[in-house]
Amino acid sequence: MPSIELTANQKMVLRTLTNLYKQSDGTVKGDDIADQADRNPGTIRNQMQSLKSLQLVEGIPGPKGGYKPTAAAYEALGIQQMDEPATVSLKHEGESEETIIEGITLSSVHHPELCRAEIHIQKTIDGFQEGEPVSVGPTPLAELTIKGVVDGKDDTNNVLILQIDEMVTEATGETPRL
Repeated sequence: MPSIELTANQKMVLRTLTNLYKQSDGTVKGDDIADQADRNPGTIRNQMQSLKSLQLVEGIPGPKGGYKPTAAAYEALGIQQMDEPATVSLKHEGESEETIIEGITLSSVHHPELCRAEIHIQKTIDGFQEGEPVSVGPTPLAELTIKGVVDGKDDTNNVLILQIDEMVTEATGETPRL
């Protein structure tokens, strides 16, 4: 199947649906998507019609109905589906929660005094603000923990951009030199 090009709004609504669907036991109501996405319910219904025509969303009628993402939705968003994905500790505002981290990308590695990490999260990042300290890890295999400060965020793709203060791997107990 060829790659589907989505608008920023379609991507945001679809990502919101996939996040809510993971947390629910069934379908997701349009009003819940509207609340989470801070959009009008009518706008969500219109977006869902276009996403249904792209076969990214299935609409379930009836009182227990709502929407659910198709396998193509996860593919369009670049989300790898797993039966039991590993969770990673995400510490923010003094609270630690186990969540699914899709990936960590290091950027600005060549810069002598600044290193950033893009943390791709499978949940909404609405509660994160620039300047707040965040800790991610340890990761399942490398046991890497990244500590830093939120430098920016991409709400559409659920990506936090951290200015890294410290990276530690528990496998060796060493702190890599930044």
